[in-house]
Amino acid sequence: MARVEYTDWTVPVAQVGSRPGQTMELNKEFPAPSGIGDSYVGVTQGAPVQVDGRFDSIVDGLIFMGTLTAPMHAVCARCDDTIDEDLHCQVTAFFPYESGRLAEMNGGSRDGDGRDGRDGRGSKGRKSKKEQEVEIVAGEEESEDLYPLLDNGAFADMEALIRDTFVDALPLQPLCRPDCKGLCPQCGEDLNENPEHHHEKVDTRFAGLAALKAQLKAEE
Repeated sequence: MARVEYTDWTVPVAQVGSRPGQTMELNKEFPAPSGIGDSYVGVTQGAPVQVDGRFDSIVDGLIFMGTLTAPMHAVCARCDDTIDEDLHCQVTAFFPYESGRLAEMNGGSRDGDGRDGRDGRGSKGRKSKKEQEVEIVAGEEESEDLYPLLDNGAFADMEALIRDTFVDALPLQPLCRPDCKGLCPQCGEDLNENPEHHHEKVDTRFAGLAALKAQLKAEE
């Protein structure tokens, strides 16, 4: 097995993954990884990312459900003002076990309390309400948000989840406020600060006639 590289985003999950039905709370601050946006809109590398949620263990992996919060910087698409605000994202992600771990868990062995090693349930195959809930969540979005576990299911790497979540959440046209009036297209005046600002409109189509009128008036 290749050597696992442990990083600032590696979370030990061996205990919660020991059998289905286990839960582990995760309330921790991680550094923001690189690649989340750019200078126009994004999350600066190394900025604090607060992760609050929990891992739930099911037969073939772990489900993570929680909230990710990070400081976002941006430039308003209408007035070019600087935006600094927190970005909050609800996430549900699936961390599947490696094939070797699944084969081991599906070997059909029974542990000391008479549970079937294939799924961690009793001989009649009954699931607890909690197991049913997390398996329903896993079945809904497994194909979209998959983040493999490391070291035979002992660690979860949160880096890709954090990056993917905030990249998808960044606004395409950030606004300093929903009713931002933008800048004057003629002189660049901020219309939020001076909403009464305007320019006199001149219809140049009749400029020649106006000049002729002025000339005739001068000759009288």
